[in-house]
Amino acid sequence: MQPANQAEHSCQNNATVCEKNKTQGGAVRSALIRMHIATVLFGISGIFGKLCQCSAIDLVCGRALVAVAALGGICLMQRNPPWKNVNLRDVVGLGISGVLLTAHFVTFFMGIKLGGVAVGTLGFACFPVFTAIFEAIAYRERPSSRELQCIAMVTLGLVCLTPSFSLTDTATHGLLWGIASAGVYGLVAIANRHFAGGMSGMHTCWWQNVVIIVCLLPFAATDLVVLAPLDWLWITCLGLLCTALAYSLYVSSLTALKARQAAIIITLEPVYAILVAWLLFADRPGLGTVLGGTLILGAVAILSRR
Repeated sequence: MQPANQAEHSCQNNATVCEKNKTQGGAVRSALIRMHIATVLFGISGIFGKLCQCSAIDLVCGRALVAVAALGGICLMQRNPPWKNVNLRDVVGLGISGVLLTAHFVTFFMGIKLGGVAVGTLGFACFPVFTAIFEAIAYRERPSSRELQCIAMVTLGLVCLTPSFSLTDTATHGLLWGIASAGVYGLVAIANRHFAGGMSGMHTCWWQNVVIIVCLLPFAATDLVVLAPLDWLWITCLGLLCTALAYSLYVSSLTALKARQAAIIITLEPVYAILVAWLLFADRPGLGTVLGGTLILGAVAILSRR
């Protein structure tokens, strides 16, 4: 009689384990879908930036205004206001990272406007390499042989990606702005690592956009008042879709995905951006763009897997 009971008990345990695995598998699939949607939304921010005719400063400031309102509304609906339990250390860290993010967004959209979606987004895509270099300097961590190989791949990819080697070429200016945005974002990653606290990603995003408004509103206030309605439409799409919604999906997916899985998916951001630009603007990438992008994204994927 006892063996039969043991067999029955074993079957029940197996059924419980299978059901648990099925539930976890469903959660992971749902998280992967949310992460890919978030990546697409992050990628098409360059599309909206290209469509918007106002300056990069006006665009970034307007986007931050919309994002602060949207993210603040989400946090209030969740009864978790972003200004709750904020200490002085958090304020200092958010201030530094917010200023750096301001510089990043302005240079990123300058790269998009001057170099196009493909060149601007691929220039920015090399930011993990800058992060590895800055970490090695800031924390006296010697780069590994894999990181050095990735740096070489990115350098070669940027050479292939360069529209021309003349500084009078507007597209080359766009690539340089994109690379600058990647370098600044590498500093943002270092700042986040140094000042990392107990704040959620949603709250951090809200505060950083508040800092962006403080930095740019004195320069953009006059222009924002007379901005064309169509530009406000694209700015609103940036703030709602590419910031509030995208960041909400990104943060929620991290509950079921590992950080390295998320990092590899985010690597696809320029790919989605280039595909959408190809479909909407017939902006077909050339051979140099494809080759350079493959080297850059391959290097980023290798670093992300590490």
